[in-house]
Amino acid sequence: MRPFRFMVAATAAFVASVSLVQANPHILVDVQTGRVLEHEEAFRKWYPASLTKLMTVYTVFDAIRAGQISLDTPIVMSKRAAAQPAAKMYFKPGQKLTLDSALKILMVKSANDIAVAVAEAVGGTQEGFVTRMNGEALKLGMTDSHFVNPNGLPGKGQYTTARDLAVLTVALRREFPQYASYFALEGFTTGQQNVPNLNMLIGRFAGADGMKTGFICASGFNQIGSATRNGRTLVSVVLGTDSLAARADATANLLQKGFTTQFPGNETLGSLKPYGPGQDQVTDITADICSAKGAKIRSETRDEVGRMKVHSPYILEMDHDPQFVFAGLIPGQDPQPSQQPEKVATGDTAGGIANVPVPLPRPTAF
Repeated sequence: MRPFRFMVAATAAFVASVSLVQANPHILVDVQTGRVLEHEEAFRKWYPASLTKLMTVYTVFDAIRAGQISLDTPIVMSKRAAAQPAAKMYFKPGQKLTLDSALKILMVKSANDIAVAVAEAVGGTQEGFVTRMNGEALKLGMTDSHFVNPNGLPGKGQYTTARDLAVLTVALRREFPQYASYFALEGFTTGQQNVPNLNMLIGRFAGADGMKTGFICASGFNQIGSATRNGRTLVSVVLGTDSLAARADATANLLQKGFTTQFPGNETLGSLKPYGPGQDQVTDITADICSAKGAKIRSETRDEVGRMKVHSPYILEMDHDPQFVFAGLIPGQDPQPSQQPEKVATGDTAGGIANVPVPLPRPTAF
């Protein structure tokens, strides 16, 4: 891998962005031992945004384990699913794809329409699936989380914490190792278009193998990262950063620290006790993120042609063309609709940091 070309240029922008959001919950955990290596404001209630989709896929994996559904099961797009706002695939009501394709799309593109279609296939209705999501969360010990939809779009009563998301991520890694490849995909192809992963660490950070990104105005830019080196897997949760670049930087730096630092103490996810502010209500950073100041900060994380500028020296330029696995409609149906325009950064072709979709501001009324 070659060092990422914009690393030095990004320094000033990264430093300037640090003070935009005061709260910045994060946690770093060793998957094998459950040991908490570092944490800050891990019990502050936060909007999960599309990190919700990890709870969705956990619930799906549990249904597969119970024999209730399989990776070959057709997922049918309903009118409700097709009506979800972007990011989405724009499939038409009645069109079908396999659950396998749906899971790939969820992890790479974070498509909201696919999340609802999967929920309906597994739970009968979205509401039935969400009830199951919350039941699984409680079984896992996610005591400060509640979900109201399967895609993470804004909704009253949807919240989590960095600690709970770490519990979920560790459970995914431990209970379903056979599905680990879904989280490490570099991209997928529908046969008509190639879609790169929104996770900028995949293929660019040593050992990166997951997991998920998320954004709404109220949450800021969230990311759960995972990496494996010499048989040791670490997961990190970073919430509330102010840009795509900042969440990638913070995730890479935290994971690298985990692999290279000796940490004192033996605190585990199970023994970590609630602490700190923000436990009684959900933190909302809309005023910081979806504001003129927030837009200015994000503009400073791109060069003159829109390519991403990162600060972390541990994020390297991808040294190969990304591999795109198939994820699309079951053959024999009407052609896939053309993608509607979603705001996308211009710049390098797929495989560089540049070609990463910029999240559109989503509704902030709860």
